[in-house]
Amino acid sequence: MLSELRAEEWLLIEWPEDETEPTKYWFSTLSEDVAFDRLIDLTKLRWRIERDYQELKQELGLGDYEGRGWRGFHHHATLCIAAYGFLIAERGAIPPSGPPSSPQLSRSAIPQGYRPRGAADPTRTPHPELDRHHAATPHRRSRQDPPEMPLLQRADPQNGKNSRLLTQ
Repeated sequence: MLSELRAEEWLLIEWPEDETEPTKYWFSTLSEDVAFDRLIDLTKLRWRIERDYQELKQELGLGDYEGRGWRGFHHHATLCIAAYGFLIAERGAIPPSGPPSSPQLSRSAIPQGYRPRGAADPTRTPHPELDRHHAATPHRRSRQDPPEMPLLQRADPQNGKNSRLLTQ
């Protein structure tokens, strides 16, 4: 026997117009002042989460991890989720029903004189004294005259001497 009453539950029923009876049922414990559209969104959220999880497993390889450690799985899952987030953002930026031409790209955020770390400075003074000793070219065999391939002798059924098996 329960010592306290359970929260009030709402029954939400999905009954499409072309169906003869309801197709889905949900219970909800949300408060009475929740808007109907919000109630529907929250109810359908589980389906969206399951679909996202299925796409992560099938399309982005979340289900392909075969390691043994938690750290490796965490890294793998993080990269899969980051890739999925990127794809979702791209999907939202280019709607499927949009115009066939893509919008003009904005200017690059990279400044004009930007040089990546570790890149050679194009304005530096050359040091020819450092380039005195050129690297030796690796020894390569000349391919101009390839060696001749030995031919297999044909077996002559009438001559027993010439019926041995030759291999290359």
